[in-house]
Amino acid sequence: MKENKTLYLTQGAAVAALYVALTYLASAMGLSSGVIQVRFSEALTILPCFFGAAVPGLFAGCLLANLLTGAVVWDVVFGSIATLLGAIGTRLLRKNRWLACLPPIVSNVLIVPFVLVYAYGVPDTIPYLMLTVGVGEVISCGILGQLLYTALDKRRDLRFLRDR
Repeated sequence: MKENKTLYLTQGAAVAALYVALTYLASAMGLSSGVIQVRFSEALTILPCFFGAAVPGLFAGCLLANLLTGAVVWDVVFGSIATLLGAIGTRLLRKNRWLACLPPIVSNVLIVPFVLVYAYGVPDTIPYLMLTVGVGEVISCGILGQLLYTALDKRRDLRFLRDR
């Protein structure tokens, strides 16, 4: 039983660390924030299809990444909630790999534009920002996430990629 708790904690911590590292990489390239954002770390939102510990790991990683990259408090809070809701949705839809990438896309499209307008004062309209955020999320979660799924699905024999 203790081994299962340790595995769960380790999986979650590894996901959080990867999320932060990939966000830093995207940030260094100027892609992780703004009107059009392509966070490579959002591809990790497909991981709840493989193991439940990815859900809190993604939330913690997003929270830390937002804090460490200088996001305003509303972005830290609501951006992290968007990632958490997306991860929960992915976990619930894990039996269908094509639908599993939709919850993070939808949650970010519905939440992030409001953060951009009200927390950062971006002058664009909400529908326009929904479109631009949506494009970035489709690239990160839809395309990169599906590539990650394909790579990991071939390795389901690894204990790290399975629920207890």
